[in-house]
Amino acid sequence: MNFDLTEEQEMLQQSLGSLLENEMPINRLREVFDGDTGDDPDLWKSLAELGVAGLAIGDTYGGAGLEILDLAVAAETLGYHCAPSPFLGHVLAAVAIEAGGSEEQKKKWLPGLATGDQIGTIALAEAEGRWQPEEWKLAASNTISGVKDFVPSGRLSTLMVVGLEDGQLGVVETRSDGVTLEEVDGADRSRRMDLVTFADAPCELLANGKEAALRLRNVGLVLCAADAFGGSQRLLEMSVEYAKTREQFGVTIGHFQAMKHQLANMALDVEPNRGLYWFSAYAQDHEPGEADRVASIAKAHITDRFMQVARDAVEAHGGLGFTWECDVQMWFKRAMFDRAFLGTPSQHRSRSADLASW
Repeated sequence: MNFDLTEEQEMLQQSLGSLLENEMPINRLREVFDGDTGDDPDLWKSLAELGVAGLAIGDTYGGAGLEILDLAVAAETLGYHCAPSPFLGHVLAAVAIEAGGSEEQKKKWLPGLATGDQIGTIALAEAEGRWQPEEWKLAASNTISGVKDFVPSGRLSTLMVVGLEDGQLGVVETRSDGVTLEEVDGADRSRRMDLVTFADAPCELLANGKEAALRLRNVGLVLCAADAFGGSQRLLEMSVEYAKTREQFGVTIGHFQAMKHQLANMALDVEPNRGLYWFSAYAQDHEPGEADRVASIAKAHITDRFMQVARDAVEAHGGLGFTWECDVQMWFKRAMFDRAFLGTPSQHRSRSADLASW
């Protein structure tokens, strides 16, 4: 069995990587990271023109009709470049509507999402870290009242898919009456978060919301894992490059055995995860019996390793690594987001054990 990316997936990765290198060099990334909104409208326009906004939306509705593995390959590349964009919430909203919407609902929302003219997001988290469908308490109705926390790119969105009681999903237009957004002071400034308060806000329930909620959760876990893999790969490369150029006692620090060991351990924390995230993404479309478990395993392990690699990268850069001026800090904060979003590694290890009947 040759389990590898297809030529088309490699071309997607290369095209997206080239776009990000040109439009989001490190100096521009810093400007956005330190700015007020954490947004670059020109970058999102370019991503949409490349087709990223509609990758997993069916061609009937103007999308590319690709699979979750293709979506994950894009997420890896965005993580590698620490790209500031509403990609995560947007594609997950599209996945939910594609999976759970009626034909009328799909025709209503998916074409705009496919072009990127409409920006979607997801509003799932409730108090005490209730991320999972079985934990949602917000009453399902044609109007909703309550609070959702940690909504990615909420203020950039035009619609949000909201998690409701009994594992249902509904769609709320962000600019509707009764919707208030307040920025959350999060660490990752490349993906800003919002606290959303609903006060009798109009809500349209998805026709098959329960099924869609399960797919939404799994795909979200996979995309966090893919983003984390891309980010950890970049941190490893940055640390190796620094070790080749930084000198102490007349030689580059890469000559020292302790540094060689640290970089080798970082590589061991990165490379094995490539196949894990690939399979977890592949399973969403081809191995339904494994989809739940491997999504949680990938999220738990790869985001945990991303956090460890980020810590090691800070140490590899010495005193500079602890400063705002060091570029490592941007990926360190992205690692914090990936680790926490949709549930912590410990929560997903427990979930994967339950699914395996351990």
